[in-house]
Amino acid sequence: MVAEIAFFPVDNGDMTLLTLENGKRVLIDCNIRDISGDDPPPDVLKQLKARLKTDDQGRHYVDAFLLSHPDQDHCRGFKAHFYTGSAAGYPAKSAKILIKELWSSPMIFRRKSRHHVLCEDAQAFNAEARRRVQRYRQAGISWGDGDRIQILGEDESPEKQADLAAIVVKADTRFSEIGGQLQTNFSAYLLAPQPKGSEEDEERRSKNNSSVIVQVTIGAGWNTQACRFLCGGDAEVAIWEDLWKRNRHAPDALQYDVLLSPHHCSWHCLSYDSISDCGDNAQVSPDAKSALSQIRDFGRIVASAKQILDDDDDPPSYRAKQEYDAIRKSKSGHFYQTADFKGEPFELEITQEGPSPKEVAGRTSTAGSSAVGSVPLVHGRR
Repeated sequence: MVAEIAFFPVDNGDMTLLTLENGKRVLIDCNIRDISGDDPPPDVLKQLKARLKTDDQGRHYVDAFLLSHPDQDHCRGFKAHFYTGSAAGYPAKSAKILIKELWSSPMIFRRKSRHHVLCEDAQAFNAEARRRVQRYRQAGISWGDGDRIQILGEDESPEKQADLAAIVVKADTRFSEIGGQLQTNFSAYLLAPQPKGSEEDEERRSKNNSSVIVQVTIGAGWNTQACRFLCGGDAEVAIWEDLWKRNRHAPDALQYDVLLSPHHCSWHCLSYDSISDCGDNAQVSPDAKSALSQIRDFGRIVASAKQILDDDDDPPSYRAKQEYDAIRKSKSGHFYQTADFKGEPFELEITQEGPSPKEVAGRTSTAGSSAVGSVPLVHGRR
């Protein structure tokens, strides 16, 4: 099958499905809103299930679920629509989605809870992560589907993970396993969150800045590097500055063919300055912009956000879009916003030549001055 990335229409929120050519599916975040009422949002739950497989018991499932951080707009609907608990106890009449393997960072919960009360969906995810860790501790080995977990990043207190080394992915390392199986067409490099630093540094890393940031490499056919996908939750300017300082002499870990613009195309991923206070004098951080500028030839930048207008909203920010436009133009790339696709997911197919918009009859977008389905081919890539 053809590998794909689907960005769901969730307004200012994230919900992204990676489908590998071997059929494995990885969901990054969810924002499943209530569709009752007179003007309901798109039924992204229905759209998601249409792209999932079912097992021999008829249960929809994802092979892995990654939560970038526990804000409501990244985990809304988790408690209602994803099954938690041992797979053996899955109710016969349930319609919930089974998660074969959970990818969770303990730091996104420890740091977040110091500043904000976790929403019910985040609490449910955290409880499920703890259940799976306890299940591993009881057995000393990785359990089967429905109980598996990979921990992304070291805990602030390393002694808490002394017996979990086999399921902990440290920052600045790459992992290639899904469900305990090594993948030949997938790998992910964990860029953040980083281990605890100084108290000043810790304050900068609180709240949104605890987000999981990964560079995912998706293979297609003979091309094991067909697509590099960079996503970083709601990480703001300080984190992107840090990433550039750590990787400026070897920026390969930040390179991408597809970037999910962090924090729904927010200006504060690129600048410390407030546009409302500074107006046109608001300055971009050179280091943060450098980190987010590692686009490869003909790359794609996607904003999972409401319609981006020339106004004072943030997110999404029109000024941020202008910066991303400059980045993508430097490599003959394209910018897309999920709001342009009439309530349907924006999908990229990944072939040996790289990512390109999936052909959907009757659907067009003015993003990047190109229509979806009619983007010119350049050296085999659109």
